[in-house]
Amino acid sequence: ILNYDIMARFRRRTCIILLLFILFICSIMMALKTLRPDRAGFGDPFGLGLLPELQQRAVLLDSKQISLNRVQGDSVTRVSNLHSIAVNTMKASIPPVNKLEEELSSPNYNFHIFYYMWYGNPQFDGKYIHWNHPLLPHWDPKIANNYPKGRHNPPEDIGANFYPELGSYSSKDPAVIEAHMKQMRSASTGVVVLSWYPPGMADENGEPTDDLVPVILDYAHKYNLKVTFHIEPYKDRDDRSMYHNVKYIIDKYGDHPAFYRHKTSTGRFLPMFYVYDSYVTIPEIWANLLTVSGSQSIRNTPYDALFIALLVEERHKHDIHRSGFDGMYTYFATNGFSYGSSHHNWASLKAFCDSNNLMFIPSVGPGYIDTSIRPWNNHNTRNRVNGKYYETAFSAALLVRPEIISITSFNEWHEGTQIEKAVPKRTGQVVYLDYKPHKPNVYLELTQKWSEKYRKEQEQWLM
Repeated sequence: ILNYDIMARFRRRTCIILLLFILFICSIMMALKTLRPDRAGFGDPFGLGLLPELQQRAVLLDSKQISLNRVQGDSVTRVSNLHSIAVNTMKASIPPVNKLEEELSSPNYNFHIFYYMWYGNPQFDGKYIHWNHPLLPHWDPKIANNYPKGRHNPPEDIGANFYPELGSYSSKDPAVIEAHMKQMRSASTGVVVLSWYPPGMADENGEPTDDLVPVILDYAHKYNLKVTFHIEPYKDRDDRSMYHNVKYIIDKYGDHPAFYRHKTSTGRFLPMFYVYDSYVTIPEIWANLLTVSGSQSIRNTPYDALFIALLVEERHKHDIHRSGFDGMYTYFATNGFSYGSSHHNWASLKAFCDSNNLMFIPSVGPGYIDTSIRPWNNHNTRNRVNGKYYETAFSAALLVRPEIISITSFNEWHEGTQIEKAVPKRTGQVVYLDYKPHKPNVYLELTQKWSEKYRKEQEQWLM
């Protein structure tokens, strides 16, 4: 009996010691878990989360608030004066800061990203621009009658399914421009593709923005980015007006250090112009501008450049070649929406381009949703799947080994293709989409990841 008691006490003591040891190990594991960087949500081998944004977000927002405070007031005259102050006081080139080079990923000049500078708010523009986008009716009146009409009412109700971290900002706000350039640089993109209308012209919901281009160039130069132009389908766009506008852009902006020039296979450095909705103009008109024998030929002149056409339908590839374009891009972020935006067609398009001495520039995007402005277009929504849709597009693009990849988009909020930082937001009747469970900068991090992967794979292609 005595031996039995001793053994029982020994077993109890052993169990208690073992239990304490297990608790100690568990506490150690919990402590280590709290030290694990939560940015590693994708288990990414290419270095996600190398961004300095978290430490400097408060500084940027404070800077933005200071800018906004300076322009508070009801006077229309004060707002008008601010237009010239916001644009004219920043004409001087802003020198790069060495510290930025240490903190940010190096720019990849083969990653081009579409950028929109058409947003406005009362503080900088006297009114909201684009954030108050109207609800567009369906072309079939019977269908249109089933959907709401009117326009959005910022700042709580904006024409987007996501909500920007910077709020309903103005594209003229210096703090916003700087934040955008820093985000694009942190994503390791290299070329900002500006949506552009000629002076005095704009889209039907916007205001002219050409006077903002020098400011964009200066801030881009600060972050070692380059800028090229996405020429929109302005009124009466033809061979003559295009010659005039290309000459205008090169004469006015071509000497700026941030102006993008692409090195061709023959060693020339030429400007590059993306031409949106190029297919609405017949090939014979484009050939006047883009072929050597054309009546308005820009070839072999000081204004020669690389012109990249938008391919939507398969037949467009032949029109693009006949027109004298130098390449094609697909723009849309909706896999399956058009022939050009369908990933499975990229290999054949690349082969066509290779055999005809054309550049093929696939466009990748993080997703698509435009029901805030086209409430009847839900069938074209492409869910982001927490970043997987974006990564699938990049993977498809890398398979065809393109010289350039374009990204749709940095901040086209109306169509939900933005990779700019977005935050959760709920108003009275609207719940905005967001990037959860990831952080607001997750798509910048994913872009940086694939930029590095592209660089590594490109080294193998060139061997």
